[in-house]
Amino acid sequence: MFIEKQDSAVSDAIKNETKRQNKGLELIASENYVSKAVLEAMGSVFTNKYSEGYSHKRYYSGNEFVDIIEDLAIERAKQLFNAEHVNVQPYSGSPANQAVYIAFLNLGDKFMGMSLAMGGHLTHGHKVSVSGMHYNAIPYGVSKETETIDYDEIREIAQKEKPKLIVSGATAYPRKIDFKKLKEIADEIEAVSFADIAHIAGLCCTGFHENPVPFFDVVSTTTHKTLRGPRGAIIMCKEEHAQKIDKAVFPCLQGGPHDHINAAKAVAFGEALKPDFKKYAEQVIKNAKALGESLQDFDFRLVSGGTDNHLLLVDLTNKNIPGKEAETILDESGIYCNKNMIPFDTQSPFNPSGIRLGSPALTSRGFKEDEMKQVGEWINRVIENKSDESIRKKVKEEIKELCKNFVIY
Repeated sequence: MFIEKQDSAVSDAIKNETKRQNKGLELIASENYVSKAVLEAMGSVFTNKYSEGYSHKRYYSGNEFVDIIEDLAIERAKQLFNAEHVNVQPYSGSPANQAVYIAFLNLGDKFMGMSLAMGGHLTHGHKVSVSGMHYNAIPYGVSKETETIDYDEIREIAQKEKPKLIVSGATAYPRKIDFKKLKEIADEIEAVSFADIAHIAGLCCTGFHENPVPFFDVVSTTTHKTLRGPRGAIIMCKEEHAQKIDKAVFPCLQGGPHDHINAAKAVAFGEALKPDFKKYAEQVIKNAKALGESLQDFDFRLVSGGTDNHLLLVDLTNKNIPGKEAETILDESGIYCNKNMIPFDTQSPFNPSGIRLGSPALTSRGFKEDEMKQVGEWINRVIENKSDESIRKKVKEEIKELCKNFVIY
């Protein structure tokens, strides 16, 4: 590797990160492992190019091959999601969502989104986000009894508040979302229907979750997570909104696209169109369910009682350990997850009552239900013996041994 000779500090960090990923269990629901082909595209000569503008309408010369990869990414995304129009230039999920707001809202306009405390995202209207600072964000949540989305309550709020736009989607919601019902609610008040499917895109495009793209006004998604592509995002919309979206992305919000990432997006979308990816998506759900069942066998309480998708939200209240401490001791054991608030949490977001677990990355490594059940046993052992450092060391060694059979790179 050239970097090894030129910059040993960065080279060492890359080597150590590769070792960490190979030797540990990645359960962060928003993370995944890309293929070598996607890695190769990200490290390609397209990183040298500047291509401000859109395909075949650039402000610079020398973009004939950039146009090819951007066209490929667009056409593959259209095929994957049955989309009328796709913009592949957003740098990541948050700016993609911001572009949607710019396209459809004026400053101070009212919109509805799922509360961060109930499983939504910062960009769905939280006060510390631009989405909550620049617009009048009205939150909705989940039922206290079922910990699932209460569509009747959303309808009531929407009828009362008359928002200009309704955001659907979440980052810590383990159940299927009824996008058709949310579209009906938006239509009733003539609001823009906007779905953020960043977490579940890989399940939506394979038929394991309802795909809102064909009938929503606009849909955003990141390209990592369950889509297993590079870190980035895309926006899909009805043809009638294409010009609004494209202008909001460029020139309003962004400059030139990241062409090396767009090349990697094209590769990832090509992979997702293959039959093997559908098998992968199905296994993601099977693995999440297997992990959930294993944890329930050890008396862990799962928010909403289980999962329909790729993630689990675990309430640790009955285990007498806060989420932050659980995250730390699991990390020390080679199990990577994130602390997370549960619905109606009485604790702080910085030290909440729960943790969030996801199956996409381990599924990419080849884990099946049996391995996921073993992961549940390890989580239980570490949590139940939270003060015992020797248990953490032993679990870490056992994980290393298992991971030798599931090498990533």
